[in-house]
Amino acid sequence: MIYQFIKDHSSEYCVERMCHVLEVSTSRYYEWKNQGPGVREEENRQLLKAILEVHNDPKTESYGSPRMTIELKSRGYSCSESRIANLMKKNEIQAKRKRKFKVTTDSKHKEPISPNLLDQDFTAEAPKRKWVSDLTYIWTLQGWLYLTIILDLFDRRVVGWALSERMHTSVTTIAALDNAIRRERPEPGLIFHSDRGAQYADKRFRKVLKSHKMIQSMSGKGNCYDNAVAESFFRTLKSELVYKMVFGTRKAARLQIFEFIESTYNRFRRHSYLGYLSPWNYLMKFKSKERKHAA
Repeated sequence: MIYQFIKDHSSEYCVERMCHVLEVSTSRYYEWKNQGPGVREEENRQLLKAILEVHNDPKTESYGSPRMTIELKSRGYSCSESRIANLMKKNEIQAKRKRKFKVTTDSKHKEPISPNLLDQDFTAEAPKRKWVSDLTYIWTLQGWLYLTIILDLFDRRVVGWALSERMHTSVTTIAALDNAIRRERPEPGLIFHSDRGAQYADKRFRKVLKSHKMIQSMSGKGNCYDNAVAESFFRTLKSELVYKMVFGTRKAARLQIFEFIESTYNRFRRHSYLGYLSPWNYLMKFKSKERKHAA
């Protein structure tokens, strides 16, 4: 785009001066110019083909130009975000947008409320320091399923989750927490944050937290931003999977949700907060640095 601008205005301004002001190499500009339009057009055709491949993949169809550029570079293409954005705009390729949805929380209970220890600080210096959790509803033709997830704030992985046909604490929050503990084996002192829902305030759930020496934290009353990371995951899940499908059975929903969480989201989906790495790759990068430091 910069080279094309220079070429378009070369009759009005000095090429060398424009290159200097726009901070590009004069020699690279002339190299680009001497390629001729045929080479550039062929490059754009190849890039457009790759863009369409990424866009037509259910795992990556929500990518806008920033994620699209990172994805293409990871596949060996040399391209700038402005070039990709221009190609997508010209060919009317748009990221599939997220639909709004309502998260329902039953906070009308008389159980005690824990203080908000996060205070919207969604950063963590290492894994297994801060977890956030939430619960949502998913419709199937056989009736509702209730999904409880637990995310690690360090790498945004789903470290524990549970699907149930009832809202009972034992099969929602406790089941998800047991799943996360078995997988991650956290040290004492982990902060566990959630909303004020009845399943998180339940004495049985608090007992599990206490037995593993976790510290409970809860959002402020009616403040959706206090648990924004968990709610953001549900927006992603619903826009990239749930809203596209009609689940005929609960079993079909379970299989699709399992694949989305364990494969698409945790392993492959690029996350802007993580520098467009997937949660798994971000964790592996951290562990690699740890090993080098220990050596």
